[in-house]
Amino acid sequence: MRTIPIQLPETVFSAIRKNPEEFIQEMRIAAAVKWYELGEISQAKAAEIAGLSRAEFIQALSRYKVDFMQYTAQELADELAGLNSQQ
Repeated sequence: MRTIPIQLPETVFSAIRKNPEEFIQEMRIAAAVKWYELGEISQAKAAEIAGLSRAEFIQALSRYKVDFMQYTAQELADELAGLNSQQ
């Protein structure tokens, strides 16, 4: 895993009442949720970015009031076809 330093003002941690580690984790989740909502990344990639399992990511989507189904009809058909071919 790659570590990337980020500089934030000390005052931001109190904004959501989190310590620096919790703040960074919440920032990863928020970014992943938004990118997923915009259709820029898949649910699996979003979960990876957020550092969560897929089930935990779906719970985070609920917390952020984002629908877990961001598929078009064609994307859903393609994913289901892929699952069927793996069996």
